Amino acid sequence: MKKILPTLCLFVLLLAALPGQAQKYKTVNDTTRLSKEEGKLLQAIADVSNKLTKAQNELPAYQAKAKEAENDASDAASASADQASKANSGKVKDAKRAKRKASKAYGEAKDSRSATNNLNDLEKKISRYQEDLTKKQQRLQELVTMRAAINATIVPGATPVMQ
Repeated sequence: MKKILPTLCLFVLLLAALPGQAQKYKTVNDTTRLSKEEGKLLQAIADVSNKLTKAQNELPAYQAKAKEAENDASDAASASADQASKANSGKVKDAKRAKRKASKAYGEAKDSRSATNNLNDLEKKISRYQEDLTKKQQRLQELVTMRAAINATIVPGATPVMQ
């Protein structure tokens, strides 16, 4: 029983994956569908490329903003620490100033964290676009290979024309 269940699961997985391994377009009649898919794929590649370029162009601005926010947070934290050391003398005025500086430092730290998160999100978006673009280009290459195979069956002995 211990060996039957994993074997059965493996068999079902292989059976389900079998149709996906076959070439989708095989005959001359399939060329119109192939061309239609190829056109949609080219449009999708163009869209993803545009999005990727836009995101990559935004990256330096996000990096600069994150660096500036980090510097501001650091400056505010040191100013807060200086004011807190002055507040040890026991004067109420110094304590209030220290509290304001601490609040400002806290706000700057939140801004810095937000800017860093935005930068990380943009970097993840760029990575997703690059992966998507790679997958679409691989699919386009598969379609070109299928077209070459179809063209080879139309005129035996002729070299396939790559488009």
